[in-house]
Amino acid sequence: MNTLLRFDRPAGYDFTRMAELLCNDICLKLPAFSHVEMPRVVVGFAQARNDSNFGLYASLTPLRFEDGANQVERRGRIWTLPRYLNEEGTEFLYIINFYQPRYQNLPRREKLTTAVHELWHISPEFDGDLRRFPGRCYAHGSRQSNYDAKVERLTDEYLHIGVHPEVEDLLECDFEGLSQKYGRIHGRKVAAPKMVPVSAK
Repeated sequence: MNTLLRFDRPAGYDFTRMAELLCNDICLKLPAFSHVEMPRVVVGFAQARNDSNFGLYASLTPLRFEDGANQVERRGRIWTLPRYLNEEGTEFLYIINFYQPRYQNLPRREKLTTAVHELWHISPEFDGDLRRFPGRCYAHGSRQSNYDAKVERLTDEYLHIGVHPEVEDLLECDFEGLSQKYGRIHGRKVAAPKMVPVSAK
């Protein structure tokens, strides 16, 4: 099952274009992300359920299973995920969603660390799976403080090199400030795919 993703660019502030530019700039400037192919990562704009500062700021959804597998066995059945394609037929392997207005209301540095945090979840093999650590807590490792410390070091490295000038408003403005400056804030919305059964084992 293939899903074609078409992306329109209406008037106003295109949040996902700028968030995509930020992520691409991080990956181009930091050797730790040289494995990431941003044309195969779709960046999305998600609406937070409330205006609270507590909750998700961003999320990374892998579009393959462990080790990049197309199928997985669960509960005695074989499951797969729909393939997401762009208009050129290129398959996306990851979705990064930023939750608004919660993400936009973060301080500048936390916006950067949030983007770096999600990008660091991408497997070094760039196979559609997550970066996996030993043990039960495979997404962040046995101590999330170690994961967070790595993210902070990468953020420092990016700041030392320099942020792309076009994303300054994204980093400096809160949601209200961005709205006052540009009017409507919009972005592509990409729902995480649901597993579909292939067959019974």
